[in-house]
Amino acid sequence: MKIDSITLRHLDMPLQSHFETSFGRIYSRECILLEVASQGLTGLGECVADRDPGYAYETAGTAWHIYQDFILPAVVGQDIQDAADLQERLRAIKGHQMAKAGLEMAIWDLLGKRSGKPLYELMGGSRKPVAVGVSVGLQDSPEELVAVVGRYLEKGYGRVKLKIKPSRDVGDVGAVRRAYPGLRLQVDANSAYTLETAQALLPLDDLDLLLIEQPLAEDDLWDHRQLQAQFKTPLCLDETIISARHARQALEMGACRIINIKPGRVGGLREAVAIHDLCAQAGVPVWCGGMLETGVGRASNLAVATLPNFRLPGDISATDRYYARDITQERFSLNPDSTIDVPHGPGLGVHLDREAVEAYTVKQMQV
Repeated sequence: MKIDSITLRHLDMPLQSHFETSFGRIYSRECILLEVASQGLTGLGECVADRDPGYAYETAGTAWHIYQDFILPAVVGQDIQDAADLQERLRAIKGHQMAKAGLEMAIWDLLGKRSGKPLYELMGGSRKPVAVGVSVGLQDSPEELVAVVGRYLEKGYGRVKLKIKPSRDVGDVGAVRRAYPGLRLQVDANSAYTLETAQALLPLDDLDLLLIEQPLAEDDLWDHRQLQAQFKTPLCLDETIISARHARQALEMGACRIINIKPGRVGGLREAVAIHDLCAQAGVPVWCGGMLETGVGRASNLAVATLPNFRLPGDISATDRYYARDITQERFSLNPDSTIDVPHGPGLGVHLDREAVEAYTVKQMQV
């Protein structure tokens, strides 16, 4: 399919409430929306890089630069067959996985619209609702954290993830566990510890957690291997896994027992599926992480999470968890069983709310 033009929009969207992790607090989320025009159809994509380089080195600003100076010149006016063809054309661009993934998402959307098939079907998934949980940021006190978790449980969430950092870990998690003994609970450190300081996390082994996510550095495998040997609770790698190759290495050395898959982090849906398949063959469960996506990225996450080895609830919360007004006409709601329905229209199955898009646009460009 010939790529006629690509429109980029840098968005800045206010959050319902602030969200705090080990690398800081945010009150709004930035991202880049892509609209890829091809032979009368428009594919939507979302680059999940945010304003600051806390989670990863990519930001909305670096992604804009990579799109403008390298990616768009390589694809506009070209005939792109599919995601594999796109990735081959971008191979000379090292890194910048989130930028690549945003464009690849739009290509998948176009493929679905051309074939009349929903995204989950193109990837080999099913239409079953996806089990989801909620990620709860750091709060001002353990008491406030317990109260916030309680409010999400009242909304119907059946699994909770707590953000942790040094000095805000065992005490906070223990308070939530005492308040909710039967809750499916996991924690996420976002690379906040070293092998030495992570010794403070050993008491978490007594709190019946589903997993401990990314305690050590974002580029580390070896120290995670040593730390996993000290825990009965599974360690889960997130930031470290940026390709199927990294996933294979992590599993071969025993650096983790669970892998978080974020399509943006690994360069797109095609690589996400490859990691899923690799882990399925190894008997290792995966789950879908979240990056506070708009309805565009949320639809994509729901589709990939229908693949069979996504055996743990994903961080794909309902729309109202993050945004009072999203950029899609479709809003995603939580079902009573802590699931969210998967869009079944062609491609991503979502349509833009143009007024919202215009309201949130900081800058735009068309090539």
